[in-house]
Amino acid sequence: MNALFLTDGYKTGHHQQYPEGTEEVYSNWTPRSNKYAPKGCNKVVSFGQQYVMKWLHNYFDNNFFSKEKSIVCNEIKEELSLYLNTDYDVSHFEKLHDLQYLPITVKSIQEGVEVPVRVPMLSVVNTHKEFYWVTNFLETILSTMLWQPMTSATIAILYKRIFKKWAIKTDCNNLEFIEFQGHDFSMRGMSGLQSAILSGIGHSSVFLGSDSLPVISTLRKSYNAKNFVVGSVNATEHSVMCAGTKDDEIGTFRNLMKTYPTGILSVVSDTWDLWKVLTNYLPKLKEEILSRDGKLVIRPDSGDPVDIICGENRNLGGNSPKDKGVVELLWDVFGGTVNEQGFKVLNPKVGTIYGDSITTDRAEEICKRLFHKGFASTNVVLGIGSFTYQFNTRDTFGFAMKATSVVVNGKRREIFKDPITDNGIKKSAKGLLKVVLKNNEYSLIDEVSELEEKEGELKVIYENGEFYNQTNLAKIREIISLNL
Repeated sequence: MNALFLTDGYKTGHHQQYPEGTEEVYSNWTPRSNKYAPKGCNKVVSFGQQYVMKWLHNYFDNNFFSKEKSIVCNEIKEELSLYLNTDYDVSHFEKLHDLQYLPITVKSIQEGVEVPVRVPMLSVVNTHKEFYWVTNFLETILSTMLWQPMTSATIAILYKRIFKKWAIKTDCNNLEFIEFQGHDFSMRGMSGLQSAILSGIGHSSVFLGSDSLPVISTLRKSYNAKNFVVGSVNATEHSVMCAGTKDDEIGTFRNLMKTYPTGILSVVSDTWDLWKVLTNYLPKLKEEILSRDGKLVIRPDSGDPVDIICGENRNLGGNSPKDKGVVELLWDVFGGTVNEQGFKVLNPKVGTIYGDSITTDRAEEICKRLFHKGFASTNVVLGIGSFTYQFNTRDTFGFAMKATSVVVNGKRREIFKDPITDNGIKKSAKGLLKVVLKNNEYSLIDEVSELEEKEGELKVIYENGEFYNQTNLAKIREIISLNL
């Protein structure tokens, strides 16, 4: 697609609408509210800017600047003339093509850090006077691509904090387990490949477990990820279990363990009767499971996640499988150890993962219920899917890119919006902006001078087609880990 189509239709006339003599438009990207965010998300993770700018740079190179000017500009002229019912003038697009790069400076907060709501994460300003219109022409594509990695990374950190809190309470010598305790299952439920990638890299900035394979190459290319990026295990799905037939499900388990005699093997176990698997098949397979060089992971994915994992009974020793839940039933068959903190840890030959309809509230409740039954929270892995990551929008954190300063005929104007009918969320900053870091807390100072705007925590990452101050996945993960 012609890169000139990467915007809202109404922006195609804005170059004519700014005041005569406009030379500069300065905008910022800011989370304005956590009103619709999960409880506990009081700050927002800065993440994804480098990927998005590399994507945008490459897209314009491949789908505009490298194409013949007459072809790409005539195409947009024909379409916009029909679209707007006018003879659309493309001379401003032709001049941009002649320039052969995006004439903007993009500044960003360091990726991996968390910033309070209403603190800008990105600023964009044009570098050539005649291209004042480019800043907000790019607003739409920047907005559609930036909100999701930041939102998913922020929610992933919330999950990790939940896991860490309960691991400290119940299994403090096994904190490394939380790196894999939240596993990305979301790809199939996202709104498209780009959405899966944007959300998936956000998750993978926090956790090491993911089944979203496209994030691997994305993180290698955009964030110089080396060696191990994310990992997973051999695992079945319902089609595999069904193909093995209901009458011989135990035989399917045996065949799978012969196919994978070592390592972690995850087997979906509720295709028909989860409780029969746990109380009939697994006891019969016990010696084979214990003699296997690896861990057999039981994966249910139907029903109420909290009750299935923890049991409907809040105490140990219920009368039925439903009372006990998966973890207690595995303990009944395979036992385990009691750690220094007095909590039960399943035999390392078995485990469980649940990956359907998981939320941060359910993750909290699962860990809490296991705690009250005397089990370590590290006995379970949770698959975090689209029920978490796709149930978000740009409004989850009220993200918006707004202009706060313009230069007209050589004179700077501090501009802002403050709708009288709004509750204050849409009120913007004013003028040029500076983000400062004091006592490990980011804050905004607006209405600063041009000299002051050059200082602070917003650093140039892209300018006139060149990249600066690049970061990498290892550094981002280190920053995130230090702040958990």
